Amino acid sequence: MEKADKSSLFRVIPAVDHLLGSPRIKETLPHTPRPLILRAIHEVLDEIRMGIAGAGGTDDLPDLSFNTVVGRILERISTLSEPSLRHVINATGVIIHTNLGRSMLSRGVIARLSDLAGGYSNLEYDLEAGTRGSRYVHVEDILKELTGAEAAMVVNNNAAAVLVALNTLARDREVIIARSELVEIGGSFRIPEVMGKSGAMMFEVGTTNKTTIKDYESAIDDRTALLLKVHKSNFQIVGFTEEVDLAELVILGMKCGLPVMEDLGSGCLIDFSKYGLRGEPTVQDSIEKGADIITFSGDKMLGGPQCGIILGRNDIVSAIRQNQLARALRVDKLTILSLQETLHLYRDEEKAIRHIPTLRMICQPYGNIHRKAKRLLDRVGSRGKGTFSIGLCDGSSRVGGGAMPLEEIRSCLIYISSKTYSASKIERFFRSFDPPIIIRVEKNRALLDVRTIQERELRIVAEAIIALLHRKNSTAA
Repeated sequence: MEKADKSSLFRVIPAVDHLLGSPRIKETLPHTPRPLILRAIHEVLDEIRMGIAGAGGTDDLPDLSFNTVVGRILERISTLSEPSLRHVINATGVIIHTNLGRSMLSRGVIARLSDLAGGYSNLEYDLEAGTRGSRYVHVEDILKELTGAEAAMVVNNNAAAVLVALNTLARDREVIIARSELVEIGGSFRIPEVMGKSGAMMFEVGTTNKTTIKDYESAIDDRTALLLKVHKSNFQIVGFTEEVDLAELVILGMKCGLPVMEDLGSGCLIDFSKYGLRGEPTVQDSIEKGADIITFSGDKMLGGPQCGIILGRNDIVSAIRQNQLARALRVDKLTILSLQETLHLYRDEEKAIRHIPTLRMICQPYGNIHRKAKRLLDRVGSRGKGTFSIGLCDGSSRVGGGAMPLEEIRSCLIYISSKTYSASKIERFFRSFDPPIIIRVEKNRALLDVRTIQERELRIVAEAIIALLHRKNSTAA
């Protein structure tokens, strides 16, 4: 296409004032801020200019008709008006889904949040003494009660907990860690890099697959400040392997006068082996084995809000609280309340499993899941026959969040396949639904794992499936 032709097209683009005068855009002015409308207009016009500049031929040119441009602007206004953080339905079967917000809060916690968020609270006020108090008291006692720890505090996530603990205990000194525990978890959180940011110096011992207590002992010298053990949350090393148990490391630490720290990652307060799952190390186990300081997440296996929990010896936790980093990493009142309410549920394990969504989904037996899947399918009925194949199949859910990486939890799934529609197109349809439904695709079949679909969401998912099955005459992909 000639430059002259493109220049003439640029002159055809509607002017901003002309667009603002459009009756359809004027209708949005009473309920839409003018700056947002102007932003939408400028974004669409910029895209049109780029489309003209990049066009290789007539077929590549954007539609410049006034009504079409106005339509695009109205769509953009709608998109910009919608909050980007939205409720989605998790039909992937990954229970602690990092990309979908990890653990959900219990309904009871949400109700209490509503009460507290709209008013003042005694976050840092001692009601008995009438003086300034500590925000940590609201969760410290219950954490000590549940775990047996001497002291506890909370920061904004587990990476922060590791960072401030290492900075307090080992700044400008060496921390000994097994080479096999130099893990990376989601979001590029790497133990070596966090250790570097803390000011501590890493000293690796052992090999990728084998580390012995002698490896630790031979590495200890005057520069050593801490022995660190990190739970390999999101992977396992199998075969010819050996690692040092925490209890053995604690004995060495006591012998050499060194504190022992364990980063548990997911932070589990329940022994899941009682529910037919592979055992995940519990926080209580680490306390009993004598770890001096323990860190873990609040929004993974615990099923609470995002935070990093620090437990351990009273003198060490007190020192961490005095670290200036602790103020920068502290949590707000809503996190404190969410954690407090979640922890109180753990006083009764059966109640915790019933009311904490993460625990309930992990422990829910296959029979319950199968019945839920059948109820969902019954809502859909026999629509779409001939175009789509839909039914129940067995599959596996996963805990997610880096916990129990080898554990597969038997589940029941809805499968949808079609000779007309590709599985990827079906996946896009669900993802563009309102609210979006996130599914998984395997072997050219769209799969919806009902383990992670909540009871209150079944009606919406059924409506989405019915809407998909009605798309018989759409263009195939």
